[in-house]
Amino acid sequence: MKFLRSRVIAALAVSALIFAPATAGAETLPGALAKAYRNNSSLNSSRAGVRVTDENVAIAKSGFRPRISATGSLLFQSRDGVEIRAGEFGVSLQQPIFDGFQTRNNVRASEAQVRAAVEALRNDELNILFDAASAYMDVIRDRQIAALTAENLEFLEEQVRSARSRLDVGEGTRTDVAQAEASRQAALARLSAARAQAAASAALYRQLVGEEPGSLSPAQPLTNLLPRSLDEAINIALAEHPVILATKHQVDAAAFTVKATEGALLPQLSASAGLTASRTDSSPGGPNDGSSNSATIGLNLTVPIYQGGETSARVRQSKESLGRARIDVDVSRDQVRAAITSAWTQYQAARESVVANRELVSAAQLALSGVIEERNVGQRTTLDVLNAQADVISARIDLVTAQRNVVVASYAIASAIGRLSPTRLGLQVATYDPQEHYRAVKDKWYGLRTPDGR
Repeated sequence: MKFLRSRVIAALAVSALIFAPATAGAETLPGALAKAYRNNSSLNSSRAGVRVTDENVAIAKSGFRPRISATGSLLFQSRDGVEIRAGEFGVSLQQPIFDGFQTRNNVRASEAQVRAAVEALRNDELNILFDAASAYMDVIRDRQIAALTAENLEFLEEQVRSARSRLDVGEGTRTDVAQAEASRQAALARLSAARAQAAASAALYRQLVGEEPGSLSPAQPLTNLLPRSLDEAINIALAEHPVILATKHQVDAAAFTVKATEGALLPQLSASAGLTASRTDSSPGGPNDGSSNSATIGLNLTVPIYQGGETSARVRQSKESLGRARIDVDVSRDQVRAAITSAWTQYQAARESVVANRELVSAAQLALSGVIEERNVGQRTTLDVLNAQADVISARIDLVTAQRNVVVASYAIASAIGRLSPTRLGLQVATYDPQEHYRAVKDKWYGLRTPDGR
């Protein structure tokens, strides 16, 4: 009976572990999320991708600016005993005046693409934080399952010893010993699998968070960020989710691209200026020796008439891209709505599952206690005990899994409505600001170094 009481106490301890207060010195879920936000390689790659997109604005704005180039040439020639040396140096300037509004629309398209990239980055942040939270809870769950499986193995080893003892005194059979031994070997296999799963979860945690999982504190569901109803969650997501906002900005970018492409059908006007200096020397001296300087200035007008159908095809192509971008907005809305509904129903089901599995664990423990007592007086067999123990360990594992699912589903809802951000979570980490790099490069006229000095 003392053994059974200790097992009941252990069961209650394991079932409460996920929701218990944080242990001193252990990693917390907010702490792990802060490390993932700061260290995750995929997230840092997404940030670099936004910085790459920022430069498209500066590239587009270059269409407003002049082009200045210098040319130089040296010539040495020998003909009929006469050596001729000639040199020329020139500077030219080209300044666009009117390009059919192509540059202006390209700038606006690039700015819309930057806004879309920023929202895509925010979506990546949501996904990484959710994945990290899920990995954190997976490590806790799998470690608990491994501990439960090890405890189950200890119980079965005790049953093997008990069956052999009863066989020695003539109260049991070899069948009882074989059944107990078979259950013990099966438990050994399950323990190996549980430990392998715990190691795999730890590896995924290391990939997402950036360090090995040490002692992890229990975690609570993210109830403070959850809407009051599914309808409210859907309304919030449709207004705030970064995937939807990103596709809307892509529509803006595609619309400006259509206008920029149509601009190629309009006249193009530019100004040009040039300054050239040349000198010619011959030996012996010739009649054309000397130097000359020249300067030019003018306007260049180009009126497109027919380009082989290329420009027309590009206009049609850009219009089709715009149509696709508008459809993508609807696609993103449908995806977000489905994700919210799934997360919400999983959260509700997990909460109910926790309550049911707590009752199941309690009932299974009492049943196991009764079966053991009945076996001791000859009313039950060893197989009955083994089956009752299997019910107990299954119920306890289901409880641990349900408790993990409650926490993960709450984070899934926060991610699905677009509010799983470091600011809303209160993470102790410096928030990455993509606008800082954008402001530094969008109007740069020259310079090879990046804003961080590379």
